[in-house]
Amino acid sequence: MAEARARRHPVDLAEPAVTRGLLARLRLTALLHRFDERHVRAAFMLVNGFVTIALLGVLAWISRQPFVFPSLGPTAFLFFFNPSSPSATPRNAIVGHAIGIACGYASLVLFGLEHAGAATAVGVTPPRVLAAALSFAFTGSLMILARAAHPPAGATTLLISLGAITAPPHLLLIEVAVALLALQAIGINRLAGLDYPLWARRSADS
Repeated sequence: MAEARARRHPVDLAEPAVTRGLLARLRLTALLHRFDERHVRAAFMLVNGFVTIALLGVLAWISRQPFVFPSLGPTAFLFFFNPSSPSATPRNAIVGHAIGIACGYASLVLFGLEHAGAATAVGVTPPRVLAAALSFAFTGSLMILARAAHPPAGATTLLISLGAITAPPHLLLIEVAVALLALQAIGINRLAGLDYPLWARRSADS
């Protein structure tokens, strides 16, 4: 019955080990006997998600630089909810976002949109449509070729090709923010006792 349930809800049941490991390390396993494990895991995601993004937000506030951007949220969720997934390794996240950044900016340059403003402000034009479509298509293809699939990178490339983030220094900060988030993932997942990689898993699959 447990196997049938896992097949019906493969993602939902994917990573109880993170929460269990942290509770064991903090000597709070009694919570699993007092409360439904789903609720305990939800509480973990609530606290950890807040702390993770808040730390980067504080860094952004102090430095006055954009260390927080929308596609960082899905990356954080992968890191802490399903860390055994190949797409949740530091390598896939860092390489995947780097590909997304490069493809997004290249599409802006190709269609002369580096200084055109965000699509949400100036509207969508045929060159913008082509830039967005091309950036997303190349991001997906190159991630597959590089064996660095990381779905949130698809959002990163669209943020750039749609003009939300275009300044080269800010694009570099996106990659720095991903690297900082990866360091948090390494620390928390290893604290939970998981065999979480420092860079990539031994398997080349992605």
